[in-house]
Amino acid sequence: MNEIKITFIGGGNMGEAMLSALLDKGLSTPQAISVSDIDEARRQYLEQEYSVAVMGSNRLAVTKGDVVLLAIKPQNLAEVMAELNGQLKSTQLVLSIIAGARINTLRLGLKHSRVVRAMPNMPAQVGEGISVWTATAEVTEQQKEWANSILGAMGKVIYVDDEKYIDMATAVSGSGPAYFFLMVESLVDAAVNLGLPSDMAQELVLQTLLGSGHILQKSDKSPAELRRMVTSPGGTTAEALSQLEKGGFHDLIMQAVSAAYNKAKRLGS
Repeated sequence: MNEIKITFIGGGNMGEAMLSALLDKGLSTPQAISVSDIDEARRQYLEQEYSVAVMGSNRLAVTKGDVVLLAIKPQNLAEVMAELNGQLKSTQLVLSIIAGARINTLRLGLKHSRVVRAMPNMPAQVGEGISVWTATAEVTEQQKEWANSILGAMGKVIYVDDEKYIDMATAVSGSGPAYFFLMVESLVDAAVNLGLPSDMAQELVLQTLLGSGHILQKSDKSPAELRRMVTSPGGTTAEALSQLEKGGFHDLIMQAVSAAYNKAKRLGS
């Protein structure tokens, strides 16, 4: 990967997470990376923090990379596509992590056919993310390897051959961290309400979440089986789960993920 030149269009949080991961894992070097961002303060920060080339011109930036990584906000996509329309070399790979941005939208807006669309998630910032991605037929096998390596620097990767799965992944893994954060918030509030000090409540909840996640990863049992193992008939866990069931916890999660999925589809329409 060291010889592959990568241009980041947008230097926001997820773009920085990818940049940091590539450098930390030794998959690229500062000399092979350039970043374009409209915010001068952000450019200065990225240059000082990572020693990469920075610039304010997207058109100039795309001349530098074998891979052009679109890490901008969805609301800025139309403007950036208009700016870059027809500016890319046919051999360059465009890798988009823009939520909701359809491959066909990118192909038409950029007049470019070699496109990878990916959905990473927030834990990528600590190397524990998961990215679901797909590619157009024109993307070469070597470019697929590049994409897989870039995304893999942030955690696990799943390749899909149908773009429809990207919006589904957006609703589950892309938005998913927020669901867990809300659960943690709620558990901490409940613990404090019982009388536990807030710092102790936070530690108890976080370690319980982390430990439970590790068990799920390492066990050959399903989540339902593990839940039953923790739940003694007539015990405290059974009492708590009964309240969650009465409140429609399962159905609420189903509705929330469905709402996120429908929103992801609308963003791309």
